[in-house]
Amino acid sequence: MSFENWAAFAAASTILLIIPGPTILLVVSYALGQGWRTALPMAVGVALGDFTAMTLSMLGIGALLAASATVFTILKLIGAGYLIYLGVKLFRAGGALKAEPRTDAVSSAKMMAHAWLVTALNPKSITFFVAFLPQFLDRHADFWTQMLIFETTFLALAFANAFGYALIAARARNVVRNPKAIRIFNRTGGTLLVGAGIATVAMRSGN
Repeated sequence: MSFENWAAFAAASTILLIIPGPTILLVVSYALGQGWRTALPMAVGVALGDFTAMTLSMLGIGALLAASATVFTILKLIGAGYLIYLGVKLFRAGGALKAEPRTDAVSSAKMMAHAWLVTALNPKSITFFVAFLPQFLDRHADFWTQMLIFETTFLALAFANAFGYALIAARARNVVRNPKAIRIFNRTGGTLLVGAGIATVAMRSGN
């Protein structure tokens, strides 16, 4: 795997992670209701959930990669289409981050378990990874080495992202409740996702 390929994966992962989804809404809800102490257990739970979903996805992708180059190419094109769909959906989203403060007293372990369950058991997580990861895999490089590098990179970014969201929600609540800021955020992220999907199709067409 080249450094350029890894850097592209890291950059795309960062963009995708900062886009609010069900997991981030849960993180923000706990942080709004219970403050900064939720940051660490929620971030750990999110990372564990992503590890579960990503591992299951990578194992399935590995089987497809070994079975057929044509099927793998088709999967990459479907994945590109899925990224474009996500981008359009995000661009058209409203300017509200629907996260209500959670004030129910729970232990750090329960918060971590809640974050893990929401992240790992969300069917969209596995669907997303199956669509996203093939865009960066090199069929001629060792699959397991790539899997280790991609998972380590993504989990580190996922942890940092969830931790950051929790701290921002706890310390700067007006930011996560500002419709204008969320709208700009959504449209920027949506545009980048559509661009990533189109770029993938263009690269496949040029090969």
